[in-house]
Amino acid sequence: MTENIKLEELNRKEALRYLGYSGDTLDSTVKQLMDICEEKVLVLAKPRYIYKVCHIMTTESEINENHGISIEGCNLVLTGNSIEKHLKGCDMAVLMAVTLSDSIDRLIRVTQVEDMAKAVIVDSLASVAIEQVCDKVEHIIRKTYPNKYQTFRFGIGYGDLPILLQKDFLNVLEAPKRIGLNVNASCMLTPTKSVTAIIGLSDNPIEKTARGCQTCNMREQCNIRQKGGHCNG
Repeated sequence: MTENIKLEELNRKEALRYLGYSGDTLDSTVKQLMDICEEKVLVLAKPRYIYKVCHIMTTESEINENHGISIEGCNLVLTGNSIEKHLKGCDMAVLMAVTLSDSIDRLIRVTQVEDMAKAVIVDSLASVAIEQVCDKVEHIIRKTYPNKYQTFRFGIGYGDLPILLQKDFLNVLEAPKRIGLNVNASCMLTPTKSVTAIIGLSDNPIEKTARGCQTCNMREQCNIRQKGGHCNG
């Protein structure tokens, strides 16, 4: 499935957490900057998503034979202990990709030249935007498969799931052609404000685990994490 999503507003509280802002209330200068930057992000973002629901190899013998978890209907094999644990007990997997479009990348680059303070805020708001789109896609999947239990989304390259799978993952979804999402020689997504992830679906309740920093789009830039903290359980 391929669709567009419209964002009406952005979670400023979350953006401020990314920025390491500790004040209880915003001063007028910060609020004005947030107003300006949020408007630009909302106008220029063109969120698009695509996902595909596939059956997966679930038995121990199948996993060992293929040196990973095979996705039926394609040659994609998910390797590593992290993804095996994530999909334990699941019979289906949702392969999803989300992007905010090239216009957000251009906005960030231009703002970095003009005003670095605004650029940092734009970047944090864009990261919030892509997470909100991902949350909306998860909600759509939940409504489409109401009888399935759902894991949280696990990003390509997190844990010991190789980032080198990024290109094959996008090709399985036909993401370059269908939503304009590509990968460069360093296996980084372009546009940069994009996410690829896997969600497991199961007929049985799934043990709740902490999502941790490994699933967060702001993992490398997060001030909270750099200070040794975290924002979830």
